[in-house]
Amino acid sequence: MSDLYSQVVNSAPGRFLASRVGLPQPAKLERHEPGAPVISGAVLAGAAPRGRLGKQVERLLGAIGAARPETSEARVKALVFDATGIADSTELVELQRFFHPNVKRVERSGRVVVLGTPPAGLPAREATAQRALEGFTRSLGKEIGRGIAVQLVYVEAGAEEEIESTLRFLLSPRSAYVSGQVVRVGAAVAKPAAVDWSLPLDGKIALVTGASRGIGEAIAETLHRDGAGLVLLDVPALAPDLARVAKRLDAETVEIDITDEDAPERIADEFSSGVDVVVHNAGVTRDRTIAKMPEDRWTSLLEINLSSEERINGELLKRDLLRENGRIVCVSSMSGVAGNSGQTNYATSKAGMIGMVEALAPELAERRATINAVAPGFIETQMTAAMPIPVREAGRRMNSMSQGGLPVDVAETIAWFASPASAGVNGNVVRVCGQSLLGA
Repeated sequence: MSDLYSQVVNSAPGRFLASRVGLPQPAKLERHEPGAPVISGAVLAGAAPRGRLGKQVERLLGAIGAARPETSEARVKALVFDATGIADSTELVELQRFFHPNVKRVERSGRVVVLGTPPAGLPAREATAQRALEGFTRSLGKEIGRGIAVQLVYVEAGAEEEIESTLRFLLSPRSAYVSGQVVRVGAAVAKPAAVDWSLPLDGKIALVTGASRGIGEAIAETLHRDGAGLVLLDVPALAPDLARVAKRLDAETVEIDITDEDAPERIADEFSSGVDVVVHNAGVTRDRTIAKMPEDRWTSLLEINLSSEERINGELLKRDLLRENGRIVCVSSMSGVAGNSGQTNYATSKAGMIGMVEALAPELAERRATINAVAPGFIETQMTAAMPIPVREAGRRMNSMSQGGLPVDVAETIAWFASPASAGVNGNVVRVCGQSLLGA
């Protein structure tokens, strides 16, 4: 559904009126186009003294062909700051020294990435300073505007060589609706062969549940674009829609209700030779306040949104069908992060999915695989188009981008998690919400 408000306030008379009365003016977000470079524009990199990621950042910027700013005042498309050397709260002034003169140079739909060290296990004063980076990046994301995304990437000591996939994603238009996030990069669970960045999933097999429309269809399209062979799953009632998507993407289909008792076994049987990527996207909403929530409405949603995923994972892992450097990616929700009135059942299921990611990450690492989740905010789909106008407009405007996201924004984030090069990204929950004003 088109965002009429954004169209109006971005017209010439609309811009004039919006600036006069202080209305939000959503920037038109740049999104990935086939054949486009990772980033189109200059990148300015800086570092606090004793930063340990300078070499890796320079190598990455060279690999993606990023230009250097021609002058100290020239516009830039991105700022990258290595804050790993900050070991004391008094040294946090290095943030001000770098960003104060440079932040206004960032172009529309630009990028800001701060690199730090995970605070856990550091000496107290260094941990304090590194944890402070979260407040800085989240605040900067809310004040910078113009569709500019700001992220913090914590890189474990010893994982310096694992940042390329994450920086490629966060510097590119693929991360258009991701902002204010904290990503953790650790040791690689497996060492993949050299990655073809144009087709990172070439030769991989991916299962996508709930794939017949909306976000699921976008996930399938994006993984197909990246070279994956697809097995698409949805309920029998949506078989015509599923067949339409599968035909276009040259995919196989599985028509099954994932809550059926034998569903995990039947799904596992489809992958007797193994699967590389499993995307748990299937889900429903059955909204009602807890005071009006009958037990069957509660249990049926929890079965679809959470318990069935647990059983499918269990069967695939029991049979050792998730291949080395494999991926499980879960589609959670902002409701699972911040809660939502009338969605106690849905929020419970989506928070449970986050718990599943956190609980399984160590086990998956031992199996040389990863598990991560996306938590979408307001995404323009058939479901959100049916919302009452006041609710829909609130969802669109209550984030730093002042607009809703698109299904492809969720799909691009999943594709980053799914990439063989993201072997150091495990146990993360990344919100695709334009930096929603709700939640952490």
